[in-house]
Amino acid sequence: MALIVLLRGINVGGHRAFRPTLLARELEAFDVVNIGASGTFVLRNPGSRAHLRAEMRARLPAAAQFVLCEGRDLLELAARTPFDEPSPDPNFIRFVSFLASASRARPSLPLTIPRGREWFVRVTMLTNRLAIGEYRRHMKTISHLGQLDAVFETLVTTRNWKTVSAIVRTLQAAE
Repeated sequence: MALIVLLRGINVGGHRAFRPTLLARELEAFDVVNIGASGTFVLRNPGSRAHLRAEMRARLPAAAQFVLCEGRDLLELAARTPFDEPSPDPNFIRFVSFLASASRARPSLPLTIPRGREWFVRVTMLTNRLAIGEYRRHMKTISHLGQLDAVFETLVTTRNWKTVSAIVRTLQAAE
């Protein structure tokens, strides 16, 4: 089954830019599909995890981190959650956060950051390693998304609904 690799902590544009398309070419032995410019890849032939991790570490800037997700986990979620539906309110962006490991923390849902009526991030569903929700379109949102690491006690990286839809389509085509 395909594996999803999500990069975090690198700048895919601007100063000291990292180019995901070049990384995808360097990892061609894994049959990589680069999804957009956000550092998201589908590996159709992932091989051994140890070998993949070594190859990623050898090719990424030192500050970069990555999260791995089994393709089947996202496909199972997609069967229950329609990723192609846009948010009815353009001020809210739907997202999926990918957890590096299963979270032992099980906060009550919906979880809002910050708490209260003026939240910027709201998690409405949590599976083993995927958190689904929405965030407000606002400059402060990125700092609130960063708090998900502490909430779930693991490394977390987030992608919007549009990117997740592209991942799902790629996974479905690979089957």
